[in-house]
Amino acid sequence: MTIQGSSTRISAIAVDGGAGAQGGADGRGGTLRAALGVLAFSASFPATAWALEGFGPWTASGLRGLLAGLLAGACLLGARVPVPARRHWPGLLTVAGGCVLGFPLLTTLALRTSSTAHSAVVIGMLPLATAAVSAALTGRRPSRAFWTAAGVGAGAVAAFTLQQNHGLPTLADGYLFGALLVCAAGYAQGGRLASHLPGWQVIAWGVVAALPVSALVTALALAAEPMHPSARAIVGTAYVAAVSQFGGFVLWYRGMAAIGVPRASQIQLAQPLITLVWSVLLVGERLSPLAPVTALVVLGCIAVTQRARS
Repeated sequence: MTIQGSSTRISAIAVDGGAGAQGGADGRGGTLRAALGVLAFSASFPATAWALEGFGPWTASGLRGLLAGLLAGACLLGARVPVPARRHWPGLLTVAGGCVLGFPLLTTLALRTSSTAHSAVVIGMLPLATAAVSAALTGRRPSRAFWTAAGVGAGAVAAFTLQQNHGLPTLADGYLFGALLVCAAGYAQGGRLASHLPGWQVIAWGVVAALPVSALVTALALAAEPMHPSARAIVGTAYVAAVSQFGGFVLWYRGMAAIGVPRASQIQLAQPLITLVWSVLLVGERLSPLAPVTALVVLGCIAVTQRARS
């Protein structure tokens, strides 16, 4: 798992999409890693729905962070990774607050009353929000073609997922909007840090930093919420802890470091559509016939954003 040997090469690539990230083997490899990260994330909502079959929302969120933190801590200790420099900790705490604590809890609360298809709207808007936050942090502005394609893709995904539930706003939508904001900040900061630290260390230190809060939430929730752990609930909890909260981020942040936060974030436009497929296969929800049409629009937008110059 150790990727220290590639950190020097990665650090030479600007996170906001410099010339070196626009093509070549690094660009293709970065695109592949980001795409694999998206594939890993795409099953998060169905896995969370499984977890909620046996655990309350606070328990499921706490266990997700606690188990991921223990796994990440073991990896850091095994690799004898030194503590990051002080200048990196504001970004790492943003990753912890947005990606480890805020997003999982808010989306889990939303999934109590919202379907996985409807909840995918937050992912549909997340790439555009991540690109915007990254642009604000770095001062680099992607091209007009990039923003146009990103906006069309996000709009197509949002329209499709809202159409699934007749576009009626609910309390769950409030949770999802909050999750969108905090996760966009965590993604952008994590992608920036991945140009200075190996990608797996960025998320590892993020979940370790959140470990005290995750442990406290788990302890309080276990005492307050009923549990009926089934095989599916345990599998779902294990997946969101090991893959959604840790393993997927290893690939995701490495991809961001290689091809830039804006370009990598737009690959995530495909995530809601993949989530819809998982929701049919794993949760039993029905897939709209509009899904293939939306998929073609999104794939076209991804192609444009990957070719657009910063």
